[in-house]
Amino acid sequence: MNTIILLGFLFAIAGSFIYLITLYNGLVAIKNDIDKAWANIDVMLKQRHDELTKLLDVTRGYADFERQTLSEITRARSQYSQAITFDQKAQADQTMSSALRGFFAVAENYPDLKANNNFMQLERRITELENQIADRREFYNDSVNTFNIRIQQVPDTFVAAFMRLAPRPLLQIDEADKSDVPMSFAQGNSR
Repeated sequence: MNTIILLGFLFAIAGSFIYLITLYNGLVAIKNDIDKAWANIDVMLKQRHDELTKLLDVTRGYADFERQTLSEITRARSQYSQAITFDQKAQADQTMSSALRGFFAVAENYPDLKANNNFMQLERRITELENQIADRREFYNDSVNTFNIRIQQVPDTFVAAFMRLAPRPLLQIDEADKSDVPMSFAQGNSR
């Protein structure tokens, strides 16, 4: 009888140990998924950064193109280049997205530019990158949400506390980025 109780006790300890290892490994996997999701966003941001150099070169050929718009893009590119932390890169991403929306809205006023084949190809490429970045942001936020829920649920919260895991921030969009971009389809320069 003592052997059965001892075996039951050992089985319970082994089962608990295996369960804790499963929880630990699950939290590690989700944490790494978040890091991978952010790395994928970072790769897309770098591609966008590189494509913008070409787009700015094409646009600079149009002497009367709005200098303020070009300087906003250049400033946003510089902000991304200098960004090191997650928060800095996320802010640089938001700044760049806003600058691009304004850039393409202003470009509508320049029919010669809009007809330029290089500009059109680069505009399509950057739009494609923006869509891919949006998809990856969504995946990142899904991963962060799953992680944040897991580390707050019992019994995962005890393992998360042992691992010193803290909730991760979701990527958020500034209120200014949610508003419509004013567009004018008038011919000529509308400064």
